[in-house]
Amino acid sequence: MKLDRLIGILSVLLQREQVTAFELAEKFEVSHRTILRDMDALCCAGIPIVTEKGRNGGIRIMEGYKLDKTVLLQSEMQAILAGLQSLDSISGTHRYRQLMEKLSVSTAKTIPAEHPVLIDLSAWDSGAISQKIEQIQAAMEQNHKISFSYSAPSGTTSRKIEPYHLIFQWGHWYVWGYCHLRQDDRLFKLTRITDLQIVPEQRAARSVPAYTPDPMPPEKPAVPVLVRFSAAVKWRVMDDFGTEVLQTEPDGSLLVSVSWKNLQALYWRLLAYGEQAEILAPSEVRADFVETLRKILQKYEEPSGGF
Repeated sequence: MKLDRLIGILSVLLQREQVTAFELAEKFEVSHRTILRDMDALCCAGIPIVTEKGRNGGIRIMEGYKLDKTVLLQSEMQAILAGLQSLDSISGTHRYRQLMEKLSVSTAKTIPAEHPVLIDLSAWDSGAISQKIEQIQAAMEQNHKISFSYSAPSGTTSRKIEPYHLIFQWGHWYVWGYCHLRQDDRLFKLTRITDLQIVPEQRAARSVPAYTPDPMPPEKPAVPVLVRFSAAVKWRVMDDFGTEVLQTEPDGSLLVSVSWKNLQALYWRLLAYGEQAEILAPSEVRADFVETLRKILQKYEEPSGGF
């Protein structure tokens, strides 16, 4: 992409006293003519590019400008590179690593060993998510629409949207765009999308509204719940609930006091612990969970039909 290349060229010029157009062309795998057009673009952007012909000639940034070339502190640049590397953790094409290499920062030096922040956004299903991200990115670059099946609590529907942005928030990836079914802007969670296709139809010439991240959707009032876990699953409890809400009992068991808005979500999480977890209070929540367990047991007491 041209923007990536311009950023990379600018970084090279900030780090080196002088470079030739042929060196840049080889580094960025483009023609000599393309590099010259890039120089014009940088000049138009207000970067004072100086070109000198001859045996010892080359391209450089005007000397007076170079005295103030450190727009970003080293720590700020490392933070940006850490962010780029985190995006690479969910991208199957290593496009951000390639961008970092074009920024004249080797992969080994991208995030130094002493750097305090290393970010990995990958997940167990990162392969499936990264494929969807690549498809949606391709559609947006081509100004095309996308179609998919979307599963929500109300059921599964077929959607066609004009994608605006890919968004990572609340710990998940979403695509935000104009939905033809709802005739309005909608946010779609990528894990709930199946049968994703790029539709070779040009997006409408509508202005893209500014996206303002919203807080998590309001739910029911939080209910304080007290849960006891066995000592054998302490590591999992720390992962799921944190250490601030833990209280270790003399027998090694753990008491966890949390306030939960969606009790069904809490039940689903506790079911993963099996007999290692027990709701102690309040009594109405304990009774409701027992009823959920009875319904599950009833399913297994009925004939399955077999195979």
